[in-house]
Amino acid sequence: MESPVKGEYTVVINGKPTGPYPLASLQNLEILPGTFIRKPGMDDYKEAHEFPELRELLGFKYSKTAPQYFASFDQRLLASVIDYFFIAIGYALLVLLSFLFLGEKNERIAAVVIGLPIIPIVKFFYSSIAEASVKQATIGKALLGIKVTNMEGNPISLSNSYGRNAAKILSVLPVFFGYLYSFLNRKQQCFHDLIADTLVTKERLI
Repeated sequence: MESPVKGEYTVVINGKPTGPYPLASLQNLEILPGTFIRKPGMDDYKEAHEFPELRELLGFKYSKTAPQYFASFDQRLLASVIDYFFIAIGYALLVLLSFLFLGEKNERIAAVVIGLPIIPIVKFFYSSIAEASVKQATIGKALLGIKVTNMEGNPISLSNSYGRNAAKILSVLPVFFGYLYSFLNRKQQCFHDLIADTLVTKERLI
């Protein structure tokens, strides 16, 4: 595989990629700190102020970019389904293990039914801990490339994560309107996100 050509920059101007340009010629373009630019070898565009050489050339200052790409309702729903799937598998294995000690049919049925309320409780604690971790995501969210952040895109604290997940009860009532509200919110926040000042972001795609 050939090595990528260095020093060539594709610049998004009026919504269209132009170039590539050598570094020196970028001074002749009307490049702002937020202009999207990509070099060979990069999978995606970055803003101009994120390039050290452009900050030096054009006098930009680096500033952390607030999240601009948010997970949609269907992505969040699918992530939750995946999480519940893995938790249900774990629960099923525990139930099957209990059958080794339970011989009566009624006892086995009781073992299956009695433990069902534990599943959402496990989901609550698992989600709270995972979303406050370094990965900022449960298994389901990680598989879909989405994560939970604060309003600046940084990780949230464990206490904030617990509060966010507890507030999901408000998103469920009435009639899941708190979740459907994400369709009306520019940042696709549900009620529990608004309460906890959190976002569910996805990887940048252009």
